[in-house]
Amino acid sequence: MDIVSTLGLTNFVMQFSRISMYPFFDMAHYTLSIMKLKEQPGAVDVAHRSPIACWFSGMLCCFGGAILASVLLGEPPIEPFTNNRNIILASVIWYLIFYCPYDKFYKCCNFLPSKLFIAGMKEVTRARKIVGGVMDAHSRYRNGWLAVIAVGWAKGAGSGLIANFEQLVRGVWIPERNELLKMSYGTKVTLIGAVLFTFQQMNYLPITRHNLIFLYTMFVVSTEGKNWRHSALLPLVQLLKKVKISKGGGQRRLSKILTKNRRIHKVIFLLDFCSIESLWMRFEIEKPFCSTNNSKSIVIYKIKCT
Repeated sequence: MDIVSTLGLTNFVMQFSRISMYPFFDMAHYTLSIMKLKEQPGAVDVAHRSPIACWFSGMLCCFGGAILASVLLGEPPIEPFTNNRNIILASVIWYLIFYCPYDKFYKCCNFLPSKLFIAGMKEVTRARKIVGGVMDAHSRYRNGWLAVIAVGWAKGAGSGLIANFEQLVRGVWIPERNELLKMSYGTKVTLIGAVLFTFQQMNYLPITRHNLIFLYTMFVVSTEGKNWRHSALLPLVQLLKKVKISKGGGQRRLSKILTKNRRIHKVIFLLDFCSIESLWMRFEIEKPFCSTNNSKSIVIYKIKCT
């Protein structure tokens, strides 16, 4: 079952499994984690009212996995904060995302191609964290596979698992958003990875660790990229579901609504009796083109947001 050696990628995979996460991959992880924090309701207000609470909340998002894994292993939860260079790097990124003039740094990172690139780099760190947690737990509990899985899962997805505590730091309490009640994609794929790496560590999987790291990383990077591309259109889809197109002033009304939403730029969409059927990227406003096919009226709008 050595797929990597069959493809002649053995040397590349060995080098890939040994590549250092600091600073570039860690930087991507910190950037995406703090960007998600900024997108939470009320996070920007907290940043202006209490920068210390916002900073601590950002550090929990960046180092939540290490903190939770330390608690499970009986180690001081403050230990992740002893790595000065990572704390300084995460703090600089936090400052740029929340306080950069004209929000330039956040807008640059939130640009879809940049966001896809950052998300891919962040997923590379996920496998390393899972492996680190699995190895630490396995050195203490050699036959406790459930404990090993739990520590690996915590280290890879800790920021999501302690999200309720992070919200409390910002003065928010939403217990129904517990990650265990409704798991996100990252938490689910991290749990799968923790199970795989635990079985590999206990010699239940006939594959070497560096090969599994490579294959797992390629899987999560590809699937995460698809998720980000899909989520980029969600604001548009949600907006269009609320818009009713009528004859006459429908195009003018719709273009006025879309121009107020700065996240939507250049789109063309098909409407079949006011229901969205497809989405394409196009350029400028044109008059609608109507056609009749099997008693269904299809209206094509080309809209440019200014």
